[in-house]
Amino acid sequence: MNKLRIPISAKLIVITILLLLSVSIPVAYQSSKLFEEITIRRETLANMDSSATRATENEQLFVSYIDKIKIVSALLLKEDKTTQERDLQLTFRQDRDLVSIEVKSKLEGFKKIQVINEDYLKEYNLNKEYIEEIRKSQKAQNLFQEESVFAGKIEIRNASIEGGAPLLTIGIPLATNDLDEVTHIAIADINLSRLQKVFSKTSERSTFLVDDKGNLIAHADENLVMKKASFINLPIVETALKSDVRRQQKIYTKDSDSKKYIAAYAKTSMGLTVITEVPEEIILEGAKQVQREAIYITGRVLSIALFLIVLFSITITTPIEKLVEVTKRVALGNFDIKSNVKSRDEVGELSRAFDSMVNGLAERDKMKNVLNKFHGSKVAEDLIAGNLQLGGSKKNVTVFFSDIRDFTKFSEGHTPEEVVEMLNEYFHIMVGIINKNNGVVDKFIGDAIMAVWGAPTAHERDAQNALMSCLEMREALAILNEKRIARGQVPIKIGIGLHKGEAISGNIGSDERMEYTVIGDAVNQAARIEASTKAFGTDLLISDTLFELISDEFVIKEAGKVEVKGKSKPLTLFKVPGYIKDGEEIIIRTEYSDYDAGEDAKVKIAS
Repeated sequence: MNKLRIPISAKLIVITILLLLSVSIPVAYQSSKLFEEITIRRETLANMDSSATRATENEQLFVSYIDKIKIVSALLLKEDKTTQERDLQLTFRQDRDLVSIEVKSKLEGFKKIQVINEDYLKEYNLNKEYIEEIRKSQKAQNLFQEESVFAGKIEIRNASIEGGAPLLTIGIPLATNDLDEVTHIAIADINLSRLQKVFSKTSERSTFLVDDKGNLIAHADENLVMKKASFINLPIVETALKSDVRRQQKIYTKDSDSKKYIAAYAKTSMGLTVITEVPEEIILEGAKQVQREAIYITGRVLSIALFLIVLFSITITTPIEKLVEVTKRVALGNFDIKSNVKSRDEVGELSRAFDSMVNGLAERDKMKNVLNKFHGSKVAEDLIAGNLQLGGSKKNVTVFFSDIRDFTKFSEGHTPEEVVEMLNEYFHIMVGIINKNNGVVDKFIGDAIMAVWGAPTAHERDAQNALMSCLEMREALAILNEKRIARGQVPIKIGIGLHKGEAISGNIGSDERMEYTVIGDAVNQAARIEASTKAFGTDLLISDTLFELISDEFVIKEAGKVEVKGKSKPLTLFKVPGYIKDGEEIIIRTEYSDYDAGEDAKVKIAS
């Protein structure tokens, strides 16, 4: 009995449809998924920026409150009462923020001196006894602790009572004795209106302020503020109160509405935390629309493709079988074969394209053998473009050297596997930063990295890109060390030297193995500068030639002069704490930026 024969045309139709589906559907899904991820990442950064901005605004606002409280408290403690009322009239009574201030002293049996802005309380049909009611309420609910203030801590609590005035209580230490014990404190009630304005803007993003117990301080919904609502069970608030990290983001689902939220927090030095959150469904509405459109377009493309496949599949059965046979031989590495299909239709064009493809594969195979002799995409691209010459050429380059501090000691105390694992993880991060900033990794020398900007091709911002790479490495190293410490591993410290000058760039080696590199005095000087980081106890030093090019874009501080082997005159070296953006200095400093100075046999600090 003959087996059922399935025509090639039928197979071609089924396989092509499946192939189109396997490509189109993942592409449509991945594109919409990528759009969602980008949207969420953008919103996360927006939340982080929003909470950080609000935290800074609140920091400044509370600093101004505390300054005012200290001024009025000093007036209340004056022994000369003749001008006290006049001074209070000019300060306290003219200030709409200050409602009540009382000063307490341990030295006089906790005797208090108090002044109250009764005009403000009258706006809410209240009298000065209302302040005493607030104190009793805070004491009964254990919301405000004077003992903490006497212990030197600033206490900030929501003092609003439903049906009363919106107030905020701040307790600050004023004076200490010879034993550094707090003897006087000030407790002030502040008008919440000014603080509320900061959080009154309504949008899809909700931003509010909580104290160190998770109780609400300020919110766009004033009713929640008057109720002193507790947000202690909100996941982002719970994370903020438990974490020592000043800024962090979190994605979670609320039990109250089963919706997923993207949130972030930023802490202030006053013990307050700014929270920003937004429902995920709101920010992903655009992504969902893109996903629906992608599915619709994919369906249309598949329908058109199916029609065309059915229309032409019958005419290509025999030539395709021949092409399949030829393809098998090409797959085995035979690039000297031809399809010899002579039909004057699309299949004939396919055959000619196939022959052209085989020629391209043959050339690609030859080129692959050449490219395998080089390291780095830029060198390979330049070789393909025909811009590299055998030998060398003089170029103005920026040379980078980095080295891991105490690597020999680390190697002696760890297994070879641990050393290799550490280097691979470290190199992966640092090489990625170099490549991102258009640099070329020249070589690895043990734990050292040599990289170059300006060869084989130069860019007008090579010096800036190189220095920005160094600052990014500083940040990346701190993140890497956090992971290493969390894994119980020792942190890494590095030294980086950067110099700009003339060097010879080109190919060295043999016909069987060649390498692209740069050589010359600029390379040697960059290596000496890197070695000088040990002597100055810093992670990054640059030369004076580089300083002249980038001083208006980076924060530069002179480190000093150093005598190096091979140089008759001392080199002037500079530290780079950060960069300048929009006229503002952005300082990038980590706990690994500086360390104890040491000695290096190749360098000596000039007197």
